[in-house]
Formats: sequence, structure tokens, C-alpha cells
Amino acid sequence: MTHSTLLSVDGLTVAYGGVTAVDAVTFAVPEAQVTGLIGPNGAGKTSLIDALTGYTRPAAGRVLLDGTDITRRPAHWRARQGLTRTFQSVELFDDLTVRENLLTARERTAAAALGSLTPRRAKASDHTSDVARALELTGLEAVADRYPAQLTLGRRKLVGVARALASRPRLVLLDEPAAGLDSDESQEFGARLRLLADDGVGVLLVDHDMGLVLSTCDQVMVLDFGRVIASGPADEIRRDPVVISAYLGSEAAA
Repeated sequence: MTHSTLLSVDGLTVAYGGVTAVDAVTFAVPEAQVTGLIGPNGAGKTSLIDALTGYTRPAAGRVLLDGTDITRRPAHWRARQGLTRTFQSVELFDDLTVRENLLTARERTAAAALGSLTPRRAKASDHTSDVARALELTGLEAVADRYPAQLTLGRRKLVGVARALASRPRLVLLDEPAAGLDSDESQEFGARLRLLADDGVGVLLVDHDMGLVLSTCDQVMVLDFGRVIASGPADEIRRDPVVISAYLGSEAAA
């Protein structure tokens, strides 16, 4: 089945002073699929996500969302168009319940930047099907009325993912969402990502959990020193000698 391209990236370059973090990267993310992005620490993965979501201005290249050039658009504008993200660090409102944390993200004008979100107590009537869907996809229904401090790190990470999903994004960029999850939680999370893709959402998954990435993603892109060194179906990436040498290692590839 052919899926329409949701995100197109052409020659994207990100530089900090004299250091090039992302070097002329070109790729596409289809709708209704999970695309993986892997690479060693310092490969430029988070810098790439920052540029895609408007937190960093690229030095060169273009980013198109459903055919619209968003390269110079601010983060909050991209979020209103359905491009959301998570962060490696867990940034939650500790005085709000899990459900209320998700409700803040329901306001699209504020969802792009955590610093612009204003915590507020939510009324029961504010509960939406989108929040319920996000709780279901991440398996957080049972803890929806708990506070972040009452949760494990793994669950707190899932709340961050659920908050991105609560705004009904067309495309969600997940930056290390499996950090803090054990193997069973990671496997369950992968299954939930597939449900999200089946619902029509495009996903760009950045993670070091190779079991999660290789078992969940339709396509995988490998970044090393800011450049794409391989791209293709997970089975091909697993056997690619360049990828094995640069990142996976013979034991992981096996």
C-alpha cells in the first residue's frame, strides 16, 4: 500500500558555530507509517528534530509539511498544523494530574512550546475523546487521575508521549520515548505506536532501543556524524554492513 508523503526534508543542514550537526540530510516521512531514526550519541538526531519542529533554525535546506514550506515557521505555528514532538527530558506539570497534563496540550496554540503552556485546572466537562484516545494508546487509563510524582520514570515518559498525542497530531516526532521503559513496556509501547499509525498518524521515532525500532518501524534511517549513511526497511538496515560497523555491531545485528 502506497502512503502519501507527509514530511519532506531536502538538504537540511544545522550548524552551531563551526560545527555541522546535521549535514545536508534528505528524507521523507509518509502518513500512517512509523519511520525510525537511529544513530550513535552525537550523530545529530536531536538537532534534526529541533530543526524539523522549529526550535533550531537550519543553515540550509527545506522542510515541507504536506507540501507546504515550513522551514522558517515558528514552533507554535507548526504545532497548529499538526506537527508535534516529545523531549528527552520529562517536562510535566507536577501539580496537575496525568489527565490534566494532557488537557493542556489540547490547546493547539500552546502545544508547540512547553514554556508557553499555562497550567490550569481542568473541569470534568473538558474531557475530550482526543485525551481519552491518547490515554488508551499509551496505556495510561489506569493512572489518568494520578500525579506525575506518583509514577515511575517510564510512566512519566509515556505521559509526555500521550500529551503530544492529545492534540491529534498529523505527525509526531518522538525523541527517546522508550528511555526508562523495561523490555515488556517497550514491546507494548511499540504495539501502541502501530495502532497510532493505523489511525493515520505519521510517526518519526528516535530511540536507542533497537528491539523497539527494528520491530516497529516500516522504514529506518541511520544517521552518523550528521549524515544519512543508510535508509530502508528494518530488515535491510539490520543486515547493512555499514550500519553494523557504525552502530549496531555484529551481536545486535544477529
